[in-house]
Amino acid sequence: MHGLNQIVYVLVTIVYIFLSVEQFLMFARAIFSWIQPDEGNKLYSFLLYATEPVIVPVRALLDRFESIRNMPIDISFTVAWLLLYVVQMLLPNVRA
Repeated sequence: MHGLNQIVYVLVTIVYIFLSVEQFLMFARAIFSWIQPDEGNKLYSFLLYATEPVIVPVRALLDRFESIRNMPIDISFTVAWLLLYVVQMLLPNVRA
């Protein structure tokens, strides 16, 4: 069982780091969106490419609710970031 605990620890650490990086990329995307970069900006394109896979499923889920769909702003970005944060906070409690 000791080996299984080490494997779980390594996996939890990798997921935790991935979530941290994804949150950082989402934060960078938000900052970048405020300055409205050019369409061809490679850094902004990378940020979109790296963060859309997290945001799109949340957006699809939220679009099922008419009251949210009719909101004047897209809250899927914020909800996705909060979900990442919650998962990241729950990870240290994972045990083998």
